[in-house]
Amino acid sequence: MHDLRTVIVDDEPLALELMRSLLERIDGVDIVGEARNGREAITAVEQHEPDLLVLDIHMPGLDGFDVVKALQPDTMPLVVFATAYEQYALDAFDVHAVDYVLKPFDEKRLRVAVDKAHHRYTADTLLHEASKASVMSAIDMMGQQRPEGSVIGNADQLIVRDSGTVHFVDQENIDWIDAAGDYMCIHVNGDTIVARMTMKNLLDELDTTIFTRIHRSTVVNLAKIQRVKPMGKGEAVLILKQGKALKVSRSYGDTVRKLLN
Repeated sequence: MHDLRTVIVDDEPLALELMRSLLERIDGVDIVGEARNGREAITAVEQHEPDLLVLDIHMPGLDGFDVVKALQPDTMPLVVFATAYEQYALDAFDVHAVDYVLKPFDEKRLRVAVDKAHHRYTADTLLHEASKASVMSAIDMMGQQRPEGSVIGNADQLIVRDSGTVHFVDQENIDWIDAAGDYMCIHVNGDTIVARMTMKNLLDELDTTIFTRIHRSTVVNLAKIQRVKPMGKGEAVLILKQGKALKVSRSYGDTVRKLLN
């Protein structure tokens, strides 16, 4: 198992020490840097180019969300947010985070988050390393060369071309889709397909009888929703059948009302 090169960030010295001591007990984690505020976190990521960033959200000055927004796509590590406030944990779903952990830290919960990070790291690595020769040959023969990150859609299937790999995805099998900067992350039965494209271009290819937009950066398969949890002020959280929680923003409150009705 690959050791995830990890940077840890917390403005509270005791919390940072506890985070370090717990992570050091977990196999597959190599702590390569620490930071005590947002600016130090950005510098540490640029310096160490980690695989994983365990990042406190509530910090003076630049908070955890500001740090993620400031990082460049080519240096963006996997992110696990840490927070003492559960409302911030829900906000973490607005950002392309692997997971979040609540303070006070619990070793078992940290292990779950690290396992998720390993799974995502492995999936992303396989995506980039997969052999593409046979599929590329077939595409060339059919004369269907398209730009990187392109998506062709029909009523039943998406054909997603990314990094030279072509994915044939049944639309009904997609759980949800979220945006991460210039990329779209298509979540299908526990796997993630990453395509460089805009939300608008992807929406043009989706079956609107299957999918609905719940956030400016999130689209969900209606058939995958298990329950709706209203949060007040027009916001809600959708719990999917596979356990994923997705936040519905206030701007898409009408969507929630339709679901509740």
